[in-house]
Amino acid sequence: MIRLRDGRLMGFAEYGDPRGFTVVNAHGGLAGRLDVAAADRSARDAGIRLLSPDRPGIGLSDPQPGRTVLDWARDVEDLVKHLGVGRFGVLGWSMGGQYALAVGSGVASRVTSVAVIAGALPLTEPGVFAQLPAGDRVFTRLSQHAPLVARICFRVMGAVALRAPRLFRRLGARDLGAADAAVLRSEPVRNFSLMSGEALRTAPGMVEDYRAWMRPWGFAPEDLTVPVDVWGGTEDELVPTTWPPELARRIPGATLNIRTGGHFMAHLHYREIFDTLRRRSES
Repeated sequence: MIRLRDGRLMGFAEYGDPRGFTVVNAHGGLAGRLDVAAADRSARDAGIRLLSPDRPGIGLSDPQPGRTVLDWARDVEDLVKHLGVGRFGVLGWSMGGQYALAVGSGVASRVTSVAVIAGALPLTEPGVFAQLPAGDRVFTRLSQHAPLVARICFRVMGAVALRAPRLFRRLGARDLGAADAAVLRSEPVRNFSLMSGEALRTAPGMVEDYRAWMRPWGFAPEDLTVPVDVWGGTEDELVPTTWPPELARRIPGATLNIRTGGHFMAHLHYREIFDTLRRRSES
């Protein structure tokens, strides 16, 4: 854990090659610092030092009420400064996509490139929120208008994850497509349950995470100046398959990479994603 400039504590996990090129992960929704544990071997083989911090109020990190997506850039800047890292890459999956872009916007001089995997468009834009899966729409509205109910939901989910991990995985796979269900089945059940349970035990922070992603980002995709790779899966049933091409179109110079797989396509392509981040750092 480290202490940030405003006194808050930030928890983080580290994977991959401790002597490798540094990449900071922005975890997905309903997740935390452990969500890239499955990428440890791929990161090590690719020569990547993978830092994965908890966002405020989640896992080991202190809360930051009213935070915005762009606020995350300062926290990441403090993390890499504390660890003596110069330039670095950023990775963000799903809800973490906009946080990865925020670092690319707010700390552009130190970021070599950003990888966004199955990321969202700004939810404040007309028609975007309605395209989210039903579960995310429900959690978002509860977090905004009935936070006590949302906290209860998240606590129950976390308890199930830790006490009945096989049931939790089965329930999690129920609303996924075949490609993502296969990924979940291939992962050790305990890894998935520990990641989810650790994040969901801090239910108030999860509520704030859902509130934050409905706020304006604080920057526009069109404003980015760092190299960005946008990754998407052909069988993604959680976010529209039109979102990655649209996001890539709006970011100047972005590269669109569509691969096999669903929302969890990174689990099938971690090595290629890490190799791309490393290659961008060398150009």
